[in-house]
Amino acid sequence: MEKLPELGKIHPDFFNRVIYPRLGKKDKSVMVGPQHGVDFGVIDLGDKVLVLSADPFYIAKELGMEKAAWFAIHILASDVAVSGIAPKYLAVDLNLPPEMTEDELTRMWDTVHKECEKLGITIITGHTARYAGCNYPMVGGATVFGIDKKEKLIAPRCMPGDAIVISKGPAIETTGLMSAYFPKFLEEKYGKDFVKKAQDIYYQMSTVKDALIAAKVGGITAMHDATECGIFGGLYEMAMHSNVGMDIYLDEIVLQDEVKKTCECFDIDPYKAISEGTLLATVNKKKAKDVVKALNDESIPASIAGEVTEEGRGINIIEKSGKRKLEHPKIDPFWIKFEEYLKKS
Repeated sequence: MEKLPELGKIHPDFFNRVIYPRLGKKDKSVMVGPQHGVDFGVIDLGDKVLVLSADPFYIAKELGMEKAAWFAIHILASDVAVSGIAPKYLAVDLNLPPEMTEDELTRMWDTVHKECEKLGITIITGHTARYAGCNYPMVGGATVFGIDKKEKLIAPRCMPGDAIVISKGPAIETTGLMSAYFPKFLEEKYGKDFVKKAQDIYYQMSTVKDALIAAKVGGITAMHDATECGIFGGLYEMAMHSNVGMDIYLDEIVLQDEVKKTCECFDIDPYKAISEGTLLATVNKKKAKDVVKALNDESIPASIAGEVTEEGRGINIIEKSGKRKLEHPKIDPFWIKFEEYLKKS
């Protein structure tokens, strides 16, 4: 029996053994429940569907309250947007650390309000208090809801023959956070100008725009936000959920220079590292180029980086040096390096 990881999400084996068999009362109105490779749940409302997703309310205080709150909202909204339905409502529980000041809470909440306005999200309920034992960065939890016509829902199901489209490339969140927290290590190796470029990656850490653009083009069979365990973990989960194989063309995946150098500096495998902001999509082959073009037209780098195959062919990484089987990373290298460099700073 595998032990839980010291940090980060539980691994799929534990989920399958402990969480998945115990989901409370069964209800026929649940169209999509908890499962690997799916960022949201769906409830059938007749001619409409309710899409919802829950996450920690993540406030990295060191980034500044405004910047941290921007990220908190986009993490939450992204997981609903990958359903093809726009996020619309927010319920938030804030369990705040006792040292949080009134000014900090005011600045944080002002950003939450402004970002929700921009994204078309209405805050409908919540809870706000300071408690002993609560600390940054996980200062609570929240649920985002979307509601729309049933035909707009992209209920994830990768199909053999689909193309794999990836936006922005790997380790977007890893680069955004490591460059913000530990700039001196990057500056020593690459200089001040590079640090600024790497820190600018921060505002790529959202898939809301990517997902809604792709959904509008059409032909999408599944979308997933490449969070913990990155592109490799995300694609593995999508394949397992749909009982398909995949051929992943590593050299075709966009790799931004700032990401490449940041990961080299901190000795992180970019393809296994947390990457909020990277959209993983499977697309009908006839529509794949249109999806890439639509993303590129909005200045979002993207590429066709693989294809969905029959399950029996397995999940393969194909690169110039050859072909190898993809295994789920299980442990995200970001958390280990983040902890290591916190101690060094």
